[in-house]
Amino acid sequence: MSAQLRNHAACEVPAPLPDEMEVTFAMTTSPGGRVERSSGGHFQDTAVRSGTLWFCPIGVREDSIRITQPLSNILHVFLSKSHFDGFAEISSRTPSPANVAYLADVDDELVRQLCLRIHRELSEETSGGKLLIECLSQALIAHLVTSYSSDARPRLDPERSTSRLDDARLRRVLDYIHANIDQDLSLTKLSEVACLSKHHFARAFRDATGAPPHRYISARRLDHAVSLLKGSQSSLADIAYLCRFSSQATFTRAFRRQVGMSPGEYRRRSAT
Repeated sequence: MSAQLRNHAACEVPAPLPDEMEVTFAMTTSPGGRVERSSGGHFQDTAVRSGTLWFCPIGVREDSIRITQPLSNILHVFLSKSHFDGFAEISSRTPSPANVAYLADVDDELVRQLCLRIHRELSEETSGGKLLIECLSQALIAHLVTSYSSDARPRLDPERSTSRLDDARLRRVLDYIHANIDQDLSLTKLSEVACLSKHHFARAFRDATGAPPHRYISARRLDHAVSLLKGSQSSLADIAYLCRFSSQATFTRAFRRQVGMSPGEYRRRSAT
């Protein structure tokens, strides 16, 4: 999944290449702003209010897009075909991304909440953010296919009844996390360690530990940061890198939210 937060001027927008599914979400109301778009004879004219949603599936080539007034804080979420291929785990067949409906002004609170969580990760990066986005993309794809596509129907999955983490498998996963806390931990790798599909792993992990994978890993990485601040002379930038933050600034913000002070202040207090 990729996501961008954009501001748009009033203009005629060039039609995008239809090689990704796009979910567009208005974070704020743009007074007087409207989006007019058409595809295959379907014309849509939508007022831009906080919470407005648009869907443009893969393969749907839009004939025209017109923005009547400047728009601010528009979140664009892009999903590739590979996301839909992964849905075959819980569907009777691999769905066609082109069969998701081309819609405007969608009233769907679940999609809104998923978009808000994606935006929050863009604004306030966490050390478990990559894993979180993987989980959110799985949830978003499953919802789009089951609610807005005609060619995929959920099927009973024999793994569902056994998709729990027993003590041995849970310990194996936790040991792997702790041994690789400074490495790039993906949902795919963790589900392989647990011998579960990606679709079932996140739920099983939450049921077993009380926390989703990204939150558990984020907490352990901050614990690791605390240990490094106390027991090493590594620079704050190096500690941020070891704890999988993209920069010292994002590490400092996350650490302050969790601990109540900056990493530098924590190190000074620990030394005394």
